[in-house]
Amino acid sequence: MHWLTDPFSADFVLRALLGGGLAAVICGVVGTWVVIRGMAFLGEAIGHGMLPGVALATVVGAPVMLGGAVSAIAMSALVGVLQRRGRLSYDTSIGLLFVAMLSLGVIIVSHSRSYATDATAILFGDVLAIDRADLAALLVAALVAVVVTAALHRSFVAAAFDTRIATTLGLRPRLAQLALVALVTLAVVASYQAVGSLLVVGLLLAPSVAAGPWTTSIPARMAVAVGFGWLAVLIGLLCSWHADTAAGASIAAAAIALAGLSSLAAQALSTATPGRRS
Repeated sequence: MHWLTDPFSADFVLRALLGGGLAAVICGVVGTWVVIRGMAFLGEAIGHGMLPGVALATVVGAPVMLGGAVSAIAMSALVGVLQRRGRLSYDTSIGLLFVAMLSLGVIIVSHSRSYATDATAILFGDVLAIDRADLAALLVAALVAVVVTAALHRSFVAAAFDTRIATTLGLRPRLAQLALVALVTLAVVASYQAVGSLLVVGLLLAPSVAAGPWTTSIPARMAVAVGFGWLAVLIGLLCSWHADTAAGASIAAAAIALAGLSSLAAQALSTATPGRRS
């Protein structure tokens, strides 16, 4: 069992496990709604949208998370404006926006003397560099995500199935949509350190996809998704330690692999047990 315990004898790996686990909590809770509402493209867009802010903060020496948050919020606002007033289709507008933001981020970071290192960290994360301040920020973000999701659960459910009924019931679907976009922004920004801006959508989507076949309610799906997320972080860090691979990419790959294995296991069980829900 030394192969399992030895990596976590190093403090930086243990902090990575805790930080990645907190990111898994945020992504498991928020990602469930992203999957249910079909908002994966929005999550990807926000991930790209935070790049200019992260790049600018990296170049000038400002807090990276603050720069990413400001830029991601600006991206979310632009998406909202285009959705209401744009003449292009929703997905075309988002596609143009996130390519523009990605380009702007790379242009900004190219002015840094450590361009290659900075660009790699921005795009793919550096979970092994998580410190105590990052852990505290992730803990706060996880608490906010859980509390907001629980408080607005009825509004999210109603808005997901029929906005007219939600309005009739006084559940304010537009507010629910804004809150959900804010939660997606929070999840992307908070998880940036763990897996980077390009891979964050994998951690946001894959655990919830993996949990889907085994649950029948939204809260249960969130809980199981968090478990799959934690498992992906553990497997990814072990692979990174023993195979000398990039930690963030290993975590994202593990999450997607678990989603695939979960789907295969569910299909096999369904075939072996006729009449079971697929």
